[in-house]
Amino acid sequence: MEREVKTYVLKRPADEAMSRTLSIDYPALLNPQQLAAVTAGDGPALVIAGAGSGKTRTLVYRVAYLIDSGIDPSNILLLTFTRKSAQEMVDRAGDLIGARSQRVCGGTFHSVANMLLRRYGRSIGVEPGFTILDRGDAEDLIALCRAQLGLNEKDKRFPRKGTIMEMVSKSENTLRSLDEIVLEEFSHFADHLEDLSRLQKAYQSAKRQKQLLDYDDLLVMLRQLLSADESARTTISRQYRYILVDEYQDTNRLQADVIRLLANTHNNVTVVGDDSQSIYAFRGATFKNIMEFPALFPGTTVYKLEENYRSTQPILNLANGIIEEAAEKYTKRLFTRKIDGPLPALVEAAGEHAQSRFIAQKILELREEGVPLSEVAVLFRSSFHSFDLEIELSRRGLSFIKRGGVKFIETAHVKDLLAHVRVIVNPLDTVSWHRVLMLVEGVGPKKAQDLLAAIVKADRPFDVLRAVSGRSGQGLKNLANTLESLAGAEDRSPSEQVNHMYEYYLPILKEQYDDYPKRTRDLDHLHTIAENYPGIDEFLADLALEPPDGSAVGVEAPDRDDERMVLSTIHSAKGLEWQCVFVIWVVDGRFPSAYSFLTDDELEEERRLFYVAVTRAKRHLFMTYPINVYDKASGMLLSKPSRFLDHISSDCLEILTLVEEGGREDWGASRYQDY
Repeated sequence: MEREVKTYVLKRPADEAMSRTLSIDYPALLNPQQLAAVTAGDGPALVIAGAGSGKTRTLVYRVAYLIDSGIDPSNILLLTFTRKSAQEMVDRAGDLIGARSQRVCGGTFHSVANMLLRRYGRSIGVEPGFTILDRGDAEDLIALCRAQLGLNEKDKRFPRKGTIMEMVSKSENTLRSLDEIVLEEFSHFADHLEDLSRLQKAYQSAKRQKQLLDYDDLLVMLRQLLSADESARTTISRQYRYILVDEYQDTNRLQADVIRLLANTHNNVTVVGDDSQSIYAFRGATFKNIMEFPALFPGTTVYKLEENYRSTQPILNLANGIIEEAAEKYTKRLFTRKIDGPLPALVEAAGEHAQSRFIAQKILELREEGVPLSEVAVLFRSSFHSFDLEIELSRRGLSFIKRGGVKFIETAHVKDLLAHVRVIVNPLDTVSWHRVLMLVEGVGPKKAQDLLAAIVKADRPFDVLRAVSGRSGQGLKNLANTLESLAGAEDRSPSEQVNHMYEYYLPILKEQYDDYPKRTRDLDHLHTIAENYPGIDEFLADLALEPPDGSAVGVEAPDRDDERMVLSTIHSAKGLEWQCVFVIWVVDGRFPSAYSFLTDDELEEERRLFYVAVTRAKRHLFMTYPINVYDKASGMLLSKPSRFLDHISSDCLEILTLVEEGGREDWGASRYQDY
């Protein structure tokens, strides 16, 4: 019969506690808010670390303080989202406290789960020698199960293996049913709900039989172990008497459950994060975790880090104003000792191209003032927002690197559509012909080569396609008719030609890509870009410009040619900082996205995303928006700045409107002379 085991804490004698001398002068090295969080006693603690407030520094000093206070380093568990950040924190603690820090158990949720399952997993049927499937292997196993169930042979196309993996992963990480995930996020596959459920069960069964765990299983099985095996739960919890978690706002429901179970015999959990920077719901992270932490751990002490070491006060005033309107938050006011600096600018442009011209011109001006390209970033809500800007920067010889999303002309669906336009303009373009032909059902590499050989010799290339019979015959006839209807139509504008090919390509897009709803937005934007060009040749030439990631054309100082500015989605920019930041397309309907208007939760996540964007800037911040832009995807006329600026005091912003050189200068004192 198992008996309940209780713990009895032996307190240090008062004189011993008083006589213990700390090896670090914490008050001299930390600000008062950081010091309070670092030297907190036992019990649950939530550290709300505002942007640029020294979050990592606080966590590192907390590790050092625990060791300095006599805690055995092997009793400390540090959970982070990357192995690199865990090691860096342990190393930094070592610089403060010595080699003892290396005995801290630091790692990602998944690496810690792997270690614990190999040690204790037998009680739930997980043998120590299990194999971890990487993403590719897991997708291949799903494909095998799909074939065994005969789901490849259905009349209506079944989702591809990568899409199915994404559905299953989201279900496990959010602790929601597969049906919920499919209906909410993959509704175009709702007809397959029953089969997807069968496939999920077959996949789980195949893994169990072969002692295989995929990436998500590591946490799923650890949660199961800690829930089902009381002995293992108690042993593990006693081993890790102090748990520290970084970036808690990015945890999902599964991770929050695991942390609660790990702390079963104690409540010594310190989590650090910023509710205002919770922006990864699309990965399964939930804002609710950080808001509900005090309820999960009764008696939680909340510490706030509000002194910012990155930005000037004018930028922080704007950031504070944006997040002040959040429906649910931990109230905080960022402040800094860097009192002076230019006001953030809200820049109105007539259209997208004027926006791009302003950014390129302003960057060149800033460079003349001593701001290096490497200290400049352009941030955007969605990857396609930067397409026109990429073309303009290339034209100006401004070198950049793009993060978070593929470069415009490198996206497969954009390349597909442009290939069709190119073969109309140049029937001898065999590269584009090959791409176009391979999209036709029934055409493989060999057939494409044979057709190409005939096309380049023929006087009437479209007749070559019409002469083909068999499985690919009808598809090739449709292609020939579509291309011929545009051939020689010099009077049609580039936007009309792109639109015509889009109508032909849309059924192919839906067949080729499971995420086609997202990709159609990119093609809508391609149509918008085409509207800026009078002729198709100039349009195609600009899109084919050599990407500026290669050798950049010299911009003024030759010794700085290897510098690159950054173009980045805001999601990919989190945690980074630059002297000058441009946030583009700050238009209601683009930022926040029109797709977020459906629910309050999605709209609030967009607000936090905007907050993250503006707090990347150290000194210069420009927010730009084109007016009177029609958005084909949503059917909306976009004409007003983001609603997140509605409540911002005019004292916090400089308002600029772009005018052409030689244009009227009496439109107001706050005009920016563009050309």
